[in-house]
Amino acid sequence: MHTFPLHPACPDLLRLAPTRFEALLRAEAELVEAENHAERDRFETLNREEEAQQDGRGVTRRTVVTGAAATVTALATAQFATVRASFGATGGGTLIHVFLYGGLDGLSLIAPADDPVLARARPDLLLAGDSLAVGRGFQLTSAFAPLARYLRAGQLGFVPAVSDPRLSRSHFQAADACNLGGLPAETGGRSWLDSLVDALGPGTAFRAVGVGSTLPRSLVGTDAALSLTGVGSLGLNGDARFPAGTEKAIKGLFTDVNHPVEEAVAEGLAALGTARQLAAKPYQPAEGVRYEGIGTSFRTLAQLIKGGANVRVATVGMGGYDTHENQGTGPGGYLYRRLGELASALAAFFDDLGPLAADVTVMVSSEFGRRVAGNRGGTDHGHGGVVAILSGRRLAGSLLGRWDGLERLDSGDVPEYNNMFDVYGSVAQGRFGLTDAEVAKVFPRQRYNPIRLYA
Repeated sequence: MHTFPLHPACPDLLRLAPTRFEALLRAEAELVEAENHAERDRFETLNREEEAQQDGRGVTRRTVVTGAAATVTALATAQFATVRASFGATGGGTLIHVFLYGGLDGLSLIAPADDPVLARARPDLLLAGDSLAVGRGFQLTSAFAPLARYLRAGQLGFVPAVSDPRLSRSHFQAADACNLGGLPAETGGRSWLDSLVDALGPGTAFRAVGVGSTLPRSLVGTDAALSLTGVGSLGLNGDARFPAGTEKAIKGLFTDVNHPVEEAVAEGLAALGTARQLAAKPYQPAEGVRYEGIGTSFRTLAQLIKGGANVRVATVGMGGYDTHENQGTGPGGYLYRRLGELASALAAFFDDLGPLAADVTVMVSSEFGRRVAGNRGGTDHGHGGVVAILSGRRLAGSLLGRWDGLERLDSGDVPEYNNMFDVYGSVAQGRFGLTDAEVAKVFPRQRYNPIRLYA
């Protein structure tokens, strides 16, 4: 039993300082210190008792006491909870979902050439004469010229008229449904990419990565996913003054515990070690490659992929596509510049990956398209958007999926000729070699109809 003779109520309080106020402060400080010593003694006693019960299994909890708060915080992040394989052990490639927030006007990206409906409905938003030729009589904005060689190589393709009946014209509702793979009530709030991670099987701590300051909705679920602003941002939460001690404490806590979590923690710590190695020296992209704007997100992914982190799914978000006015489809216009920034980033990414790009597929989509008719230099929320695919695996064509023209619009929108979640599923299926049944599990309440996307 500890006693604290210097409690503020003690009659000898004034011996601590010349004034009562200062004496009270010093007494409180000594009281806290005494209580801390008592608590430390209690923990040490409990540790000795626990270790005796462990009968020599080597679990030493005493090493964790001094950093207990930091350790609990680190474990609470669940960064290690689903790691079940050695670092970089499994293959199968990488799928990166790029989401364009705001509702991309797909007809400003690709459009049927010389279409009379477009000429009447949006004469000031037609694609310019320097557009790139795409299959089946379509043209592609010249803002995507940085990707021209991948278009010629059969690695860049577009699916037009993509939508789903569950999408409204609300940014929030539509983006949520796109990221979840259905309505919240249908998915239980779990994202389709998280379900896809389950279908892909065990992986590393880097198997699901969202590039950004917060975890995107499209990676929310039961599996652990990392949210990174850069490779160097990965680390243990806790007291920044004791990173090595925190890591050592976690390792000691889960050594020889005869439980699956031991392997998970060991591999998680190995992943942290690899992240530190990657971040230890400045990343040098391939010769001639420059990352700018949204390209910095792809630079992080290139560093992880080239470093052997075995990223299976990743996300990148890009805003600024809600173009109600001053849309600027042609050269020098706002949307043209936005699309040019994206195309330059994608080209830099694939150029940087080099031969490793053969195992990478990038899918670009938005929450919805926009109305066919222009509205004073802009466009309003609509449906029938476009999904772009850049893949190391050769595609079945540069214009993919079904297209039945614009003669009959859907309340002024491009009709849904290709279901959004059939497109998502077909991209994933072709990238990872999944069966129809495996893809169907990723999208609850959705009757999966595969679309031929790959050659």
